[in-house]
Amino acid sequence: MLDPELLERITARRAELDELGEQLAKRLAEVRAERDELALAEKVLERVREQLAQERAEAAPVPVPGQVGGMPVMMIPHRAASVRETALPAGYQRILAAVRQADGPVMARQVGEMVGVDVSVRAKLEPLRGRMNRMADRGWLRKLLDGRFTTRL
Repeated sequence: MLDPELLERITARRAELDELGEQLAKRLAEVRAERDELALAEKVLERVREQLAQERAEAAPVPVPGQVGGMPVMMIPHRAASVRETALPAGYQRILAAVRQADGPVMARQVGEMVGVDVSVRAKLEPLRGRMNRMADRGWLRKLLDGRFTTRL
């Protein structure tokens, strides 16, 4: 026969453990609910971040003519994830499209023929070469060691 005092202690301890288990289960449910809320908040923040990035990219500033020595010049932006090709002036966009259309790396003369520049006149070809070099400096084109140009990607 079991000692009644020992049986009472076991029953009391079992009740304490049951109560502690209930408290822990309640706390665990609270922790899981908070983790779910944080995961949802993280998703919402990521979606908002993506929307803001897209809005910023769409609202990228259009190049504004500047002045150098009193002469108007068009500022060519550096290539970045947030800067779209539409930020380039139309002539630069045509150059980029011509280089993309080519089967491989091209010389300035070939691009000139594609965009309608009179390549027989050096004075008309050199400004085109300068634009292409500027585009290479700003990351829109890649200039190879032999002087030919290709797209960055």
